[in-house]
Amino acid sequence: MKKYFNLKDQVAIVTGCSTGLGVQMAKALANQGAKIVAVARRQNLIDEVAAKISEEYGVETLAIRCDITDTAAVEEMVDKVLDKFGRVDILINNAGTGAVAPAEDITDEQFNNEMNIDLFGSFRVARAVAKKAMIPAKYGRVINIASMYGLVGNKIAGSAPYHAAKGGVVNLTRALASEWGKYNITVNSICPGYFYTDLTRDTLNSDFFQANAKTMIPEERYGEEGELDTAALFLAAKESSYVTGVNLAVDGGYTAM
Repeated sequence: MKKYFNLKDQVAIVTGCSTGLGVQMAKALANQGAKIVAVARRQNLIDEVAAKISEEYGVETLAIRCDITDTAAVEEMVDKVLDKFGRVDILINNAGTGAVAPAEDITDEQFNNEMNIDLFGSFRVARAVAKKAMIPAKYGRVINIASMYGLVGNKIAGSAPYHAAKGGVVNLTRALASEWGKYNITVNSICPGYFYTDLTRDTLNSDFFQANAKTMIPEERYGEEGELDTAALFLAAKESSYVTGVNLAVDGGYTAM
C-alpha cells in the first residue's frame, strides 16, 4: 500500500512562522515527517514554535530570525539551513503584511512596504532557496502564500497595495514555475480566504463580518484552523510532481462567485 504525502527527512522552510497560518502549515508538514525551519523576525516566538513542533511531532527543527526585505539576511538564512541540514526540499513563502486604508489615502510608504514584503520578499527567498539548494539538487517544492485578494477586489476593507502585491505573487508563481520546471522544481501558490487566527477571531466574529460571510461566501463561514493544511501538503508532496504554476484558492468558494 502506497503512503501518500510522506515527507520524512525532507527539509521545509516556512517564513512568517511565528503565528497564525504559518505555524499551522509548519505543523502539518511536521506531522508528515518534515524537518521544519521556522523563519520570522521575532526570535522569541520562532524559538517557541520550533521547540513545540519538535516536542509534539518528534522532528528536527531550526529557528532563524530573518527580515525578508534584507537580501543579505535571506542569503545568510539559507546558508544556515544548508549548513545544518544540507538540503531544502520545501519552501512555504508565508511572510506578509497588510495595509488597510482607502486607496486615495494610501501613502507611498505603505505601498512600497507592501510590495517589498509580500511580493519582493517572496521573490528574495525563492531566489535564494532555488539558487543555493533546489536547482543544484534538481528538486524542490515552492509554495507561495498569495490570497484570494490576489485574484479579486473587495469592498469590505480598502487594501489596494495588498491586492497589488498578492496579484503579483500569483503571476510570479506562474513565472517561476515556467522557468524552474526544467529543474524538477514545482512552484504553486495557495490563495487563502479569511481564516480564524488569534489575530482575526474577534474581527471575523463581529456582526459585520458574519453578515458578510452569509452574503459573499458560498459556505457562509470563514476558514477554521487546519483547513489550509491539506492544500499545503498536496503542493509539498513528491506525488504532486505534475502540478505547477497553479494558484489554489482555499476560500469557501468566495472567488467562485
